[in-house]
Amino acid sequence: MDKNNKKSDALFYHSHPQPGKIQVTPTKKYATQRDLSLAYSPGVAEPCLEIAKDVNDVYKYTTKGNLVAVISNGTAVLGLGDIGPEASKPVMEGKGVLFKIFAGIDVFDIEVDTKNVEEFIQTVKNIAPTFGGINLEDIKAPESFEIERRLVEELNIPVMHDDQHGTAIISSAALLNALELAGKKAEDMKMVVSGAGSAALACANMYVLLGIKLENILMFNSKGLLTKDNPSLSPLQLQYAKDMPQMSLAEALVGADIFLGLSSGDIMSPEMLLSMADHPIVFAMANPTPEIDYNLAIATRKDVIMATGRSDFPNQVNNVLGFPYIFRGALDVRATKINEAMKMAAVRALAALAKENVPEQVNIAYGVTKLTFGRDYIIPSPFDPRLITVVAPAVAKAAMDSGVALNPITDWIEYEEMLLERLGHDNKMVRLITNRAKIDPKRIVFAEADHLDVLKAAQIVHEEGIGYPILLGDKEVILELKAEIGFDADVVIIDPKVNEEERRNRFASAYWKTRQRRGISFLDAQKLMRERNYFAAMMVNEGEADALVSGHSRSYPSVVKPMLQLIDKAPNASIVATTNLMLTTRGPMFLSDTAININPSADDLAKIAVMTAKTARMFGIEPVIAMVSFSNFGSSTNESAAKVREAVAYLHKNHPELVVDGEIQADFALNQEMLEKKFPFSKLAGKKVNTLIFPNLESANITYKLLKELNSIESIGPIMLGMGKPVHIFQLGASVEEMVNMAAIAVIDAQEKQKK
Repeated sequence: MDKNNKKSDALFYHSHPQPGKIQVTPTKKYATQRDLSLAYSPGVAEPCLEIAKDVNDVYKYTTKGNLVAVISNGTAVLGLGDIGPEASKPVMEGKGVLFKIFAGIDVFDIEVDTKNVEEFIQTVKNIAPTFGGINLEDIKAPESFEIERRLVEELNIPVMHDDQHGTAIISSAALLNALELAGKKAEDMKMVVSGAGSAALACANMYVLLGIKLENILMFNSKGLLTKDNPSLSPLQLQYAKDMPQMSLAEALVGADIFLGLSSGDIMSPEMLLSMADHPIVFAMANPTPEIDYNLAIATRKDVIMATGRSDFPNQVNNVLGFPYIFRGALDVRATKINEAMKMAAVRALAALAKENVPEQVNIAYGVTKLTFGRDYIIPSPFDPRLITVVAPAVAKAAMDSGVALNPITDWIEYEEMLLERLGHDNKMVRLITNRAKIDPKRIVFAEADHLDVLKAAQIVHEEGIGYPILLGDKEVILELKAEIGFDADVVIIDPKVNEEERRNRFASAYWKTRQRRGISFLDAQKLMRERNYFAAMMVNEGEADALVSGHSRSYPSVVKPMLQLIDKAPNASIVATTNLMLTTRGPMFLSDTAININPSADDLAKIAVMTAKTARMFGIEPVIAMVSFSNFGSSTNESAAKVREAVAYLHKNHPELVVDGEIQADFALNQEMLEKKFPFSKLAGKKVNTLIFPNLESANITYKLLKELNSIESIGPIMLGMGKPVHIFQLGASVEEMVNMAAIAVIDAQEKQKK
């Protein structure tokens, strides 16, 4: 894809369906006149009067306690420089998105039109009563140091410049673990730093707190080694300046134990790396090109312990591991500041988490059997769901212990449960699915590639490295559409009706041999192979593709028919079904069967539940299954309710490992308080249901489509269950995004089937 098309995609993303990335959503009812009179006049006067009597009640009656300001003047936007306050707004909105999805924190982004330090400080101080915390962002050094110092001193809410401290905190956690793996002590280390900006200085400052001696740090900027005779150095840089002659980076690295890079790409050669001490620690964090390429570094030295800022290499130093959870912990105890004790608590919590057993969800995201603490895993993954319950409490405790918490936590179990509830705001599942697919991409047939949206989806799949598209359809139309959207990659294009006689005959012969005793003639088989879905299915059957996706332009039954005719069921599967993965605010949920079985029997329902559970586990989710009905535990003798009851009894007897119960109404299944109060005997009591098995196709299909359209819930599916090959069918009119997600599912399905 050329630069112009990437640009248009980015601009479209930010402008549609409405401009920007964040919005304000009411949290209270506003349907009636009574609601409005409570929300505004006259009811609003009551909380105002209470706050006037005790200003601390602002946390009780307003959003202040969960509201952070992301504030910038746009003078040092990453990779863009001084672009001004308005141009920095998309970045600040993006930071707001990360706060929300990772920690459930609301954000107003504030862009301040001044480069004057005093004016900036006064502006922030004047608006501070609105917020529970201040995240300073993309402000150039050295002004950023003074701005942060003053605001920390003069405000009584948490203030942090994440550009400085975020990288410092995450890389410090990595350093602690790297030193342990290398068998080295911080006080003995010789460190070389390439870069002398705000992030590099903050990292060095924190490393000193970890035990690295100031005299053992050699820091370089673009002009060379920082020396005391350089009048252009700031006071913060001067503390790292040396009273010694100039030297090159290569000379400084001889015998060095640690290299910290926050400068520019490809400045470290293999020879420089070879000159370092045994078990060198290399943090090459320039983005997008590290100071030395990861693959080059590990090929040069097997004993190197390396981290970068990139997600496609191990040990990514990613600020999202820190700032959402640091502010979460600070806000939850109403800390008056984020002090060094709180930052260090985050460092040690992250370092300790990397040594614990990794959740299956994280293993799945990286496509490994089991991630374990070691050279390739010294800091946790951003996919790790435990971050919020490990880092935020550590920060909160440090705030309490250091005397800056105004609202101490007393029930840590209850606090952890509250934090887990916030995870529902972050639909990490799409990122997990995409990341896992990228690890081992497969050949995917797009059977309707002469439709524009299908081709767009194939383009994204190719460019994101999810899979290798094989485009089926009218070749001339495909080529015209490829040119229109800038899809210039050399991918396979096949028109089943043109110049494919040999392959059609070969596919027809293979199909005929399996169906000749079921009324299919060779001529019939030949005719069918001119149809794209039959042709695509045979490509997968014959090993010429690994997976297929189809269905965008045709009804589901017409597309599923050839799949069921040509492709066998999976071993031990006696039924084919589908599930939809719904990405809800309470977390991922599986709904089955949404597309195949119109009126499944009790036996069918049990099998659908088992297959859905297996699929949930494939994505690292332990299923908690409610078999839903209009009836609760025998309250109706209706046939539909009875078959659900029978299916549950079968599962309890034959699959005791499953957490499953029913028949139960959907509201009781999803409302834990109602369930425990009314049906405390249920196996679902005290558990969060994440899988719903419906009594018939009608109820399942209607439910998932209502959720998708009315609540704008993202849906991935229908995911085919019980098929012997990775074939997945879109719903008619599926969006580009839905088709990309389904293609990733198809790749993962192919990966799983390949293992077997």
